[in-house]
Amino acid sequence: MDSEEYSESDSSYEDISDESDSDEDTLDAARNWCRIGQENLSPPPPRFPFSGNPGLNTRMDGSSPIEFFCIFSDDDIVGYIASETNRYAEDFIEKNDLTPSSRVQKWKDVDSSEIRVFLGIIILQGIVQKPLQMWYWSQRPLLSTPYLKQLMSEKRFSIIMKFLHFTNNETIDLETHPQPGLRKIYEVYDAINRKFKSSYVPERDVSVDESLLLYKGRLGCKQYLPKREPGKDMPLWNESPNYKSTTNIVMTLLEDLLDKGYCVTLDNFYTSPELAELLLSHRTDVYGTLRPNRIGVPEEIKKGTLRKGEIFGFQKGKICVMKYMDKKPICILSTVHNTVIVEQDKKRKKTHGKSERIVSKKPQAIIDYNLTMGG
Repeated sequence: MDSEEYSESDSSYEDISDESDSDEDTLDAARNWCRIGQENLSPPPPRFPFSGNPGLNTRMDGSSPIEFFCIFSDDDIVGYIASETNRYAEDFIEKNDLTPSSRVQKWKDVDSSEIRVFLGIIILQGIVQKPLQMWYWSQRPLLSTPYLKQLMSEKRFSIIMKFLHFTNNETIDLETHPQPGLRKIYEVYDAINRKFKSSYVPERDVSVDESLLLYKGRLGCKQYLPKREPGKDMPLWNESPNYKSTTNIVMTLLEDLLDKGYCVTLDNFYTSPELAELLLSHRTDVYGTLRPNRIGVPEEIKKGTLRKGEIFGFQKGKICVMKYMDKKPICILSTVHNTVIVEQDKKRKKTHGKSERIVSKKPQAIIDYNLTMGG
């Protein structure tokens, strides 16, 4: 979407001080929802000026997959994993009475290069899938994976897997740990996250979508999702000390991008008027699908009925909440759109052997959402 950008001199959407009482109508309009339709539409709210510096922030000598992988799993991270694995193995051997025939008696310290080979085998096992780990080293022609034997023996792989460790158990303090639930992997998890943030700066349009993890175990908290396949997946999120959990997730993910004019696309799991106001206070635009029962959404959005192709909405400052009837009602929240409906070419449809282009009409907000959601 080619949208006009915000400037400090833009009088239509400038910040209004609560101390000013010179124009009560303007003040009420900024505080309350005002209904808008298709007649006499004002231009969409301008975007904040973008001040980010997108692109790769690390030197690349080539473009092979292994080079990109090594950006995030550099020598420091791999060396740390090797060190903690050796530490855990030494502690285990020291604290346990081992029989002379125990395989652990033959333990030899790992180094960074061996950890890289081990991780490579783990990744390969995700591509070439077999029901039993031992089958990767099977000598039977139908099961054999000859290349793995050249990289590492089954016994060595198994014992590294036994002692693989990502933290020093002696230094864990549950009361002061930033994320106790991740304590066993936190140092590596945090280092990789910092690598992602420092290695690449995204373009202005970013998106946050709900993530699902395949899992069948027991959890202390689960969300009821009747449309998801039961027992197969669960949404991932963190706890929120200050805001609703969904708001906190978005603010945490965007913490390095705030106040730079970014625009984030959200699905209805996250979108809310509360989050939109918070993002606007950090000069960050937002649009996405919206659940009409969110707190702060006008009652007319929840109850209003429409015929197919109709749309109406409400504006409060830069925030526009709209409802559009397609095959079913769709609610959208946006700080950069109005309720304008535009023509859109759809894929060709064959009629009596001839192809023809079908023109449909949709709100610009929905078209942009479909373009930017998911990256």
